Amino acid sequence: MSGHSKWHNIQARKGKQDAKRSSGFTKVAKMITIAAQKGGDPAANFSLRLAIDKAKEVSMPKDNIDRAIKRGTGEDGEGMQMEEVLYEAFGPGGIAVLVKAVTDNKNRTLSDLKHILSKHGGSFAGAGSVSWMFAQRGVVTIPLSLVRQAQSALSTSREAQGGVGRDELELTLIDAGAEDISESDDEIEIKTKVENLQKVINKLRELSIEPKESGVRWVAKDIVQIPKETEEKVAELFGELEANDDVEDYYTNEE
Repeated sequence: MSGHSKWHNIQARKGKQDAKRSSGFTKVAKMITIAAQKGGDPAANFSLRLAIDKAKEVSMPKDNIDRAIKRGTGEDGEGMQMEEVLYEAFGPGGIAVLVKAVTDNKNRTLSDLKHILSKHGGSFAGAGSVSWMFAQRGVVTIPLSLVRQAQSALSTSREAQGGVGRDELELTLIDAGAEDISESDDEIEIKTKVENLQKVINKLRELSIEPKESGVRWVAKDIVQIPKETEEKVAELFGELEANDDVEDYYTNEE
């Protein structure tokens, strides 16, 4: 698990193409803007490179990307400053939730999130009371359908015959910095230390594999199960978080 719930994973697979395209653009544009505040050159700004990759995943037009970068560097003259904020909370059934928001108005965002949490049986938590349950990790997902392609590319690069097995492919990724490789449904998820994320992405691209998703996430150290009667409340909470324009992402220890 990446630290997201089943609900989030389902939304990620089904909704990233069809759920609120304009809202998706808004979220990614904010990611680019805040990353560009540290420098507008993606070659020298890893966070900006990741944000631009995310924009390409959702097919954001280049003009939108360029505008978001200029907003972050101040070249657009608007002078709007974005802030990235991590909120700690408890959801229905006592599950731990981290909400990552990018906002130009923290008071508005705080009020909105407080309303969403309260509405669905959750509440804000004190600083440090939830974050200790998570660790920051680099996470990359690739479609299972591309694994065979990666094996073929690896085989060709070594001038081998008869193809390269899955184990050897995984060893190649481990050499690049991957620490955990797991398979679920139609994709493979690779976890790594944050500082090794770019190395793993580069290795995948050497094998002609473009990641489906990549980025830095908060991954739960331990996963908890919730009672069936709480599942609907949890799903509704995560649905509203997903729909909020200021919420860039959220993470939970719920299975």
